Order: sequence, then C-alpha cells, then structure tokens
Amino acid sequence: MKKILLAMPALVAVVLGGFLFWGLNPDRDPNAIPSALVSEPVPDFELPPVEGTQTPGLSTAALRSIGEPVLVNVFASWCVPCRAEHAVLTKFVEQDGVRLMGINYMDKSADAANWLEELGNPYERIGSDSEGRVGIEWGISGVPETFVIDGTGIVVYRYVGPIVTPEAQDEIRAALAAAGGQS
Repeated sequence: MKKILLAMPALVAVVLGGFLFWGLNPDRDPNAIPSALVSEPVPDFELPPVEGTQTPGLSTAALRSIGEPVLVNVFASWCVPCRAEHAVLTKFVEQDGVRLMGINYMDKSADAANWLEELGNPYERIGSDSEGRVGIEWGISGVPETFVIDGTGIVVYRYVGPIVTPEAQDEIRAALAAAGGQS
C-alpha cells in the first residue's frame, strides 16, 4: 500500500503532463468541433416557413433538389453574433452569388421576421425550427453555425460561430469551391 501511495504523485504528474502536452499542440484547433454530419447526407427534416417573411420553408427534399452547392446557416434573432455575421452572408449572396438557406433556430416567428425586415433577407429559403428538434438532428451546438452542402445534399463542411473574420470567409469560400461552387 505504501508503494502505491508513493507512486501517486508521479502518476498524477504524468497524467497532467500528458494533458499539457496535448493542449500545447500547435496543430490542434481548440475551436474545432467534430461533426458526425460531414460526408453524410443532410438529415431528414421539413420545416415550415417563418411567418411574415414571404420566404419558403426548408426541407431535405429542397436541399437535395438544388443541384449545386449551398450554404445552410443556422441563426436566431436573439443571437448577437448572428447580427454581426448577417452582413457577411448578405455579401456572399449579393457579390459572390452564393445560394443561402436558413434554419431559424428556437426563435419566435415575429422576432425573426422583424429582424430580417430590419437587416434584409438574403435567404432563399428559411425553415422555422421553433422547438429546436431539427437543430438536434443537425448536431447544432449553438448559433450561428453554417454548413456547406454539395449539389447532391451531402454535408461537406461545418463552421461553428460567426463568419466574420477574413479567415472564416476564406474557409467558407474554399469549402464551396471544393463542393463545386463559387470560389
């Protein structure tokens, strides 16, 4: 028993050293959150439109029938980073010709409609996920999140957080280009 107690400090030092070595790895991205959806078809879902937006709802069938890469952005009117990201998404649509679909996550339709009225609506389709059930199917960890979907409905890339930095925008453009879309 004494030998075990004497070895405990050395064992604790080895475990802590391992965690520190892992955390200091320069190739590790602490913001990277793996997604089980990447390289998989979009989940089966059908969401009604957000009332008051005059924009059609969103479904698996709609994403699979487009035939070209699209962005699916998960957003909410109560999300402050979504507001910052909105101008970038609008620029993607207006200047780069990106096709943008939206999932309005756990939001009230009236709030979402007012938010889009104020900021403009760059979305081609928006599904209202007012209860967050579809967000669970997509593996949403929070808003905003953006997915690049190829022309056959396969998820090819996931970005967690607002797409506001030039590096983030470059990542999205590269993913779209890899999926066969705009560069």
